[in-house]
Amino acid sequence: MVGENKFFDEMSGHNGTVRDAYAAYHDWFAEQDAERLAKKSQDAETFFRRTGITFNVYGQSEAQERLIPFDLVPRILAQREWTKLAKGIEQRVAAINAFLHDIYNRQEILRAGRVPKHLIEGNEAFLPQMLGFSPPGQVYTHIVGTDIVRTGEGDFFVLEDNARTPSGVSYMLENRETMLQMFPELFSKIKVQPVSDYPKNLRRSLAACAPSSAGSKPTIAVLTPGIYNSAYFEHSFLADQMGAELVEGHDLRVVDGHIAMRTTQGYKRIDVIYRRIDDDFLDPLTFNPESMLGVPGIMDVYRAGNITIANAPGAGIADDKAIYSYMPDIVEFYTGEKAILKNVETWRCGEPGALQYVLDNLKDLVVKEVHGSGGYGMLVGPAASKKELATFAEKLKAKPGNYIAQPTLSLSTVPIFTESELAPRHVDLRPFVLVSPQGINIVPGGLTRVALAKGSLVVNSSQGGGTKDTWVLED
Repeated sequence: MVGENKFFDEMSGHNGTVRDAYAAYHDWFAEQDAERLAKKSQDAETFFRRTGITFNVYGQSEAQERLIPFDLVPRILAQREWTKLAKGIEQRVAAINAFLHDIYNRQEILRAGRVPKHLIEGNEAFLPQMLGFSPPGQVYTHIVGTDIVRTGEGDFFVLEDNARTPSGVSYMLENRETMLQMFPELFSKIKVQPVSDYPKNLRRSLAACAPSSAGSKPTIAVLTPGIYNSAYFEHSFLADQMGAELVEGHDLRVVDGHIAMRTTQGYKRIDVIYRRIDDDFLDPLTFNPESMLGVPGIMDVYRAGNITIANAPGAGIADDKAIYSYMPDIVEFYTGEKAILKNVETWRCGEPGALQYVLDNLKDLVVKEVHGSGGYGMLVGPAASKKELATFAEKLKAKPGNYIAQPTLSLSTVPIFTESELAPRHVDLRPFVLVSPQGINIVPGGLTRVALAKGSLVVNSSQGGGTKDTWVLED
């Protein structure tokens, strides 16, 4: 490892000592030939390209399909570290689901004054069409991706919650498959908890959320916007891995009060739809009338209890970045416990005092759009020019309620394999969580995203980041 790393290095401790979780891997790596590893890195790229693991970058004139760079040095977590994380994630996800049921029904948290009413009622992610309705099993967030960052030995923070249509799980699975193919001897030497049963668990979890009229073998479908969507590979991959149908809106219609899929033998009833399209496009009769992606009338079928939609329409209010700042209160309100996982300190720019603080300290802060994602529409103050800071300040003044600000965290680093040596790069982690009436299931690991550019804190693939396999060790 070269250079002094002032951030928490997950592999190397003080004075160059190797942390316990990485000890066996470090010993293995020290015995490897650099040229062989470089060849393996090229092989991984070829594998991803052949498999078709690409994503689209919107708004760019050059070829839009790209590979997400894969780094062959795994990110490794000890079982004790994972146990703490998993307990905190489970607590948080349970609270989010309870919060969604509450705000669409009794709204006790609003009446108690723990969350301001205006943040709900004036929020574009809040759907009045969901008021007074509970989905099958009272599950709103069937699949959750919780973005977590680390700043120290035991210091984990939730950066944001993804309760709408979290993506990336296909990369988690393919990263592991690639590592197994390239370095089978590693997995004989080091006992790593498997992630390959995620598709089976996803199907089981979705089936458990089917309407009561579905019977013992509910039909499950993945609803995709189509091949031009940035995450289409994942949609088709998951449908294939689950043994579910892959459908687009024009394949579906309402038949006898149910949603049915067009087949060569006529229309076949569907019981559960894992939708990968946004709320606004789900039903042109209820939401955007110009939508060509959804199913006319599906919301009527849904409210009648004859279809499960995962995740539930309106679940996005829970991952709104202004609501995020109230998550410690939300967790305590519904669980009666203090939040195990900490929030990042957050300033809501819609509040006058907070706005002034953010404007005064813009060069030191990260500012995000309340409804933004993928690293778009954000400002990383320490990396911005004076002109960029001035331009963003005007945006803030014009629409302060659209933004939140957070301190620039000292994100932990994990080594990446470069042409000459290992080099530290910043990472985050997105564990994937399945929720059903039977309980909460968390994949041991998740998707580690890595900022490949030296010094960069932006890990999003759309902004040049890559991915790593994430290992949770067995005891």
